[in-house]
Amino acid sequence: MYLKHGSPVKMMESYIAVLTKGICQSEENGSFLSKDFDVRKAYLAGSIKDIVSQFGMETVILHTALMLKKRIVVYHPKIEVVQEFTRTLPALVWHRQDWTILHSYVHLDADELEALQLCTGYIAGFVDSEVSNRADLYDVFVNLAESEITIAPLAKEAMTMGKLHKEIGHLIVQSAEDPEKSDSQVIQDISLKTKEIFTNLAPFSEVSGDGGKRVLNLEALKQRRFPPATENFLYHLAAAEQMLKI
Repeated sequence: MYLKHGSPVKMMESYIAVLTKGICQSEENGSFLSKDFDVRKAYLAGSIKDIVSQFGMETVILHTALMLKKRIVVYHPKIEVVQEFTRTLPALVWHRQDWTILHSYVHLDADELEALQLCTGYIAGFVDSEVSNRADLYDVFVNLAESEITIAPLAKEAMTMGKLHKEIGHLIVQSAEDPEKSDSQVIQDISLKTKEIFTNLAPFSEVSGDGGKRVLNLEALKQRRFPPATENFLYHLAAAEQMLKI
């Protein structure tokens, strides 16, 4: 197009047409339609089954961290391994459809780290092993090279595992190990369990008086007498969803 018109204006017109109308037409190449390229296919590009194959029951730590909007740091010396792994993680919380939490290649550079630390929860990928010593950057540290997941001391209270997490872990492993199931079906199974968790939380929320937002009724949650780890998880989940009274 630039060779034909000798001006970037025509190129910009096509770009804006895609941005605003989702279509771009050219005599040489026909039409481009945004709707032919479903963004969910990009979201499904990685493999949840590969993650479960590597970490087994410990995958529930990643699921819990993502549910609670914690800071996850992933390390491997090869960038392509880091990127493939990190881009798949948001699929564990499919209901959010949020890939903006992903920072798949971060350097131990002051400006980059400052920008990262402005985010409340994130998935950050590093190829520098020195990041393992930066406990200020993570709640959960994933060493892909060693297949190890570590929970930072300050995050252990919020990340306490109990019967509910064991159930979720078994469901994830069982679904992922089923040779008949595709990655998208595994994601669907996890998503259904996630919805069940939010359904369990719903009876303990009430509409606040200042604008109709739902907030957690902590007393009602305590009266239900869940196991301590489940009550703790539901409380921190409500905090992550901004359902606590301020």
